[in-house]
Amino acid sequence: MPKYMDYHAGLQLPQAAIDQIRDDTRSGKKDAFGVRQLELYHNPEGRVYCLLEGPDAESVRKHHAALGVDCGDVHEVSSLL
Repeated sequence: MPKYMDYHAGLQLPQAAIDQIRDDTRSGKKDAFGVRQLELYHNPEGRVYCLLEGPDAESVRKHHAALGVDCGDVHEVSSLL
C-alpha cells in the first residue's frame, strides 16, 4: 500500500485528538477511504506532518476532509525501512 505525507500549518491539536490518533494508529484502524495513520509529527506551534497509508492521494484528501482538516499538497513517499 502506498504511503503519503502531508503538512498542516497552524493546526492546533488538542490532547484528546492526539490521544485518539495514537490509539487508532496503534490499532491499525483504517477509515472509510482505506486510509491508515502511520505516524503524526507535531509541535506546539501547530506544524503537523501526517504519514498515512492509503490507496491513493485522493483518498488521503477525503480522509482529511471527513475530519474537517484542510489538506494541501499530498506527496507519495518511500521509507528506508
